[in-house]
Amino acid sequence: MSPTRSTPSNSQTTATTTSRTSKPLGRVAFVGAGPGDPGLLTQRAAEYLAAADVVVIDQVAREDFIAPFVREGVEVVDAGHGEHGQPLTHASRAKLVVKAAKSAGAAGGHAGLVVRLMDGDPATFNGLAEEALACRKAGIGFEVVPGVSAVSAVPTYAGVPLTSASSPTLHVVSGDNTKVDWARSTGTDVTVVVLGTPESLARSLADLLAAGRDPETPVALTERGTTITQRTHTTTLGSVAATMKSAKVEFPTLAVVGATVALREQLSWFETKPLFGWNILVPRTKDQAGPMTDRLASYGATSDVVPTISVEPPRTPQQMERAIKGLVTGRYEWIGFTSVNAVRAVKEKFAEFGLDARAFAGLKIAAVGGVTAAALREWGLQPDLVPSGEQSAQGLLAEWPPFDEVLDPINRVFLPRADIATDTLVAGLEEMGWEVDDVTAYRTVRAAPPAAPVREAIKTGKFDAVVFTSSSTVRNLVGIAGKPHAATVVACIGPATAKTAEEHGLRVDVLAAEASAESLVDALAEYGLGLALAATEAGEPVVRPSARKASSRRKAK
Repeated sequence: MSPTRSTPSNSQTTATTTSRTSKPLGRVAFVGAGPGDPGLLTQRAAEYLAAADVVVIDQVAREDFIAPFVREGVEVVDAGHGEHGQPLTHASRAKLVVKAAKSAGAAGGHAGLVVRLMDGDPATFNGLAEEALACRKAGIGFEVVPGVSAVSAVPTYAGVPLTSASSPTLHVVSGDNTKVDWARSTGTDVTVVVLGTPESLARSLADLLAAGRDPETPVALTERGTTITQRTHTTTLGSVAATMKSAKVEFPTLAVVGATVALREQLSWFETKPLFGWNILVPRTKDQAGPMTDRLASYGATSDVVPTISVEPPRTPQQMERAIKGLVTGRYEWIGFTSVNAVRAVKEKFAEFGLDARAFAGLKIAAVGGVTAAALREWGLQPDLVPSGEQSAQGLLAEWPPFDEVLDPINRVFLPRADIATDTLVAGLEEMGWEVDDVTAYRTVRAAPPAAPVREAIKTGKFDAVVFTSSSTVRNLVGIAGKPHAATVVACIGPATAKTAEEHGLRVDVLAAEASAESLVDALAEYGLGLALAATEAGEPVVRPSARKASSRRKAK
């Protein structure tokens, strides 16, 4: 059944009494969210979230997890904890789901969709049976969307296979189960997976040891599995209690007990990513930072976005309005876009005047680089000129054709730009014979300083790296938050940005191969990989830049 507000299928109708109630009831979809990595959410799960009227969330998949998938204003109900922070029982969660379904039907006058988003797979240690039976008893139709289970996903992300030729048997146990016959799991050919809180996990592993499992059996403990904050500790069954205490295991954890844990040293792939565990400072507006933070996450890093500029309309809109009218009436031969913000500014003026992309007919379009060109293509415009080399004003000038009185019927260029844009492009075009209307399309205003803890983190080196995408981000970050600590890796998008960073007393460690956010992140990942390889060759542990700084400070003391 597709996630729409259509009439329930025949199988659902026979399983419920919805058609015999006087008021419409919502319908419930029990949807697996996977173990924590949003990339493991299934396509069907994403479709249901997009159609949901209410989302009832669990422990792992919180509000920030579902934000990219749900409609604005969707109601979110917390089924992980009660009003006072206490974990809810299966019975309490079932009541919440039934209540949400009844409310969804009563409020909209139709069978509203309630998505009960359950961590991992709904059918595995999640109380699906209790909640689904409560729906059936209340006459509420339901369906189930399986999800990726933590039982298999978390060990995979930890680099631990669950079975092998010598360990063909798998036992999966909930740490909450106090009536397990552990004697069945003591053989060397058995891999045991235990899920639970640190307390229940410690009790279960102690029971397994007491039942006769060899104390030298390898154990892998993974917290916050499949997320970029994942931590895995390897130990033995006899030492696991001490390891959990010394490592301060605090979160719900998955333990793998068995010979396959020894393969982690060769098969670890997630926690060995080039930037795994790094916390990266991204001085950029939130609406522009998405692709960069996603790419950083793909390399295993977390990121904090600190806006350094605020993009605002020009103080006087008349100049921009005249230029747009001139564009429509054929005043220009070319329009040159030097940023995504310029594309957005022109697009907003078009919407204000009731225009669309057809107004560009007969006009040649230039874009300073691939990102700006992509923004134009999203608008339905194919740029005629994008630099093949350096993606900058100089690169654009190098490939911009000079004015030709025979070939060019009009000699005027429209440049919608920021108020702080340099004169390089204008001067170069004028030297080629073009007349340029350099129009302020938007203003860049220095953003307000970040919160005190963020400023402190920047100055004291708690960020492993900072990525600068323009000279203005360098100037503004230093202006509103101070200089990054000397231990922080500084990555710059191009030579001009690097020069500005050096002028502000920063050591530039990484320079992107081309002027794009993707290339900048890739260059930082290559740098991180180099650090890891150097540490490995020296027989030293791989340590993040912020941790190296802390270690050096401790040694100095």
